[in-house]
Amino acid sequence: MRAPFLALAASTALAAAAPLVAQAPTTPTVAATTAEDARLTAFLDRAFDARVALSPETQTSLGKKTNYDRLDDNTDAAAIRERDLGERQLRGMRAGFSPARLGASGKLSYRLFEQQVERARDGFRFRKWRYPVSTNGSPMGDVPVFLINEHRVDSVADAEAYVARVRDSERVMRETAALMREQAKMGIVPPKMVFAPVRTDARKVLSGAPFTAGADSALMADFRKKVTALKASDAEKRRLLAAGAAAMTGPMQRGYQLMFATLDAIEPQSTGNFGAWKLPQGADYYAVRLRDSTTTDLTADQIHMLGLAQVAAIRKEMEAVKTRVGFAGPLEQFFEAVRTDPRFKYPNTDAGREAYLKDARAFVAQMMDAAPRFFVRLPKAKLEVRAVEKWREGTASTAFYNRPAPDGSRPGIFYVNLVDMRQTQKIQLDAIAAHEAAPGHHFQIARAMELEGLPRFRAFGGYGAYVEGWGLYSERLAKEMGAYKDPYAEFGMLSNQVWRAIRLVLDTGIHAKLWTREQAVAYFRANSSVSDTDIAREVDRYFNWPGQATSYMVGQLKIAELRTKAERELGSKFDLRDFHETVLGQGALPLDVLEEQVNAYIAAKKA
Repeated sequence: MRAPFLALAASTALAAAAPLVAQAPTTPTVAATTAEDARLTAFLDRAFDARVALSPETQTSLGKKTNYDRLDDNTDAAAIRERDLGERQLRGMRAGFSPARLGASGKLSYRLFEQQVERARDGFRFRKWRYPVSTNGSPMGDVPVFLINEHRVDSVADAEAYVARVRDSERVMRETAALMREQAKMGIVPPKMVFAPVRTDARKVLSGAPFTAGADSALMADFRKKVTALKASDAEKRRLLAAGAAAMTGPMQRGYQLMFATLDAIEPQSTGNFGAWKLPQGADYYAVRLRDSTTTDLTADQIHMLGLAQVAAIRKEMEAVKTRVGFAGPLEQFFEAVRTDPRFKYPNTDAGREAYLKDARAFVAQMMDAAPRFFVRLPKAKLEVRAVEKWREGTASTAFYNRPAPDGSRPGIFYVNLVDMRQTQKIQLDAIAAHEAAPGHHFQIARAMELEGLPRFRAFGGYGAYVEGWGLYSERLAKEMGAYKDPYAEFGMLSNQVWRAIRLVLDTGIHAKLWTREQAVAYFRANSSVSDTDIAREVDRYFNWPGQATSYMVGQLKIAELRTKAERELGSKFDLRDFHETVLGQGALPLDVLEEQVNAYIAAKKA
């Protein structure tokens, strides 16, 4: 959510801080470009801070306690304020800086900021197309997750801010309900399969004290734990806990009831499970989503064909592993054998879940030990492995990563959804941990936050194809780092790889080629050993998040292509640690810019 825009003076100050500089006829000196780069970085950091000032939740995620009693503003007016601020900042940058006077780093920052605003401008017309409630999440789950994981309580004032945010959740639900009703009038209604799991997870939030009888709900348990740890009198703690309970059973519960009523009113308008093609201006909307997700101009047809080719190529690798383990039947039978073999399952018990977490932590530790041989620098932030909270297992992804707080108050977190251990495969654990944790997202996202001299919009920003491409590249890199001790573990990695190739086929199939949900599930099942639960969860995710699923494989293929090029052209001069530093050392980048960086690295090593 976003706070009201602070003042026009804030953006005016940004522009005023960068007076127009007359252009010198000679090439600037290194000292001059270094100084100008520093001045641009200062300008862009002020611009970033001004954008952050519009979002209390982002401020909290960055470790700040400003606007600590507020959640974000989800109204269209807030979206317009953010858009207008970006446009003013772009005008200020163009008026105050000339790329000709900047060094290489400054030129890149200028270019990336300019592209960021321009792309946001182009996509702004589709700002109301995204489903605010889906199987990928909703405010009914997001608000508790945010409070539990990110709202620190170090003082009585912090606890009061927590309570204020619980009360503020009613406004969030009201704004979300209003948007959903407006969308419905526009012909933008979530797929049919969204409604039941969203209700189920939301009801779990309201299960337990103070909402119902029994043990504390997840939110109350979190608040009680944080208040109990405070250095305050028992009377003060009782007051805070009573205020929290009242906020939950009053404003928060009213907000949830409003959302339930909204879902009930809109669900009859959902006529099935359809892709973006069914939406108003659906083809144009999907083209924008593909562009933003891949940072390329690849069309839906091109991505679809790329996916088919990758599925075929990875199936050949899987055939080789199948032969190594002595399985005689066709690959589809091997998929089913892996999917159902008890050897590859953890017990569907709390002990089984703990065993999975223990194995995941051991794998992360193994990668950390090997990492210095593959990376010049490692992230300083701590990394934890956690199970998804029980009350959001129904809508949470299979696995995901949460970035750490810049001040170290919150670690990077690798979350895994352990809702049904009968559907969780042991052989996929290593590759998932490599992707989400080490050497995947943690090595890239946490590391970017720690880069010195990088403007904050780059340190905390991201491009899907780069971020997810690195995660997917890391799955294969982990093999070089000593992972996948047996053929089945390697097959688990290939299962994850083909999973991402399948995404190219399904995302484009669903949103551009009118594929049904049943058709998507059938294709997925025929080409992977992924569990039925994960397949259903994944296919629903693609319906609800057009384009995003294409980012992984497109990004990985580019990183792998650039590595192959560097190895070929540099020969004995190639150093994998240096290549990884080149890829990671500038933060997240569009794929064309990443290619330029690697080409420059190759040229420098050749010189």
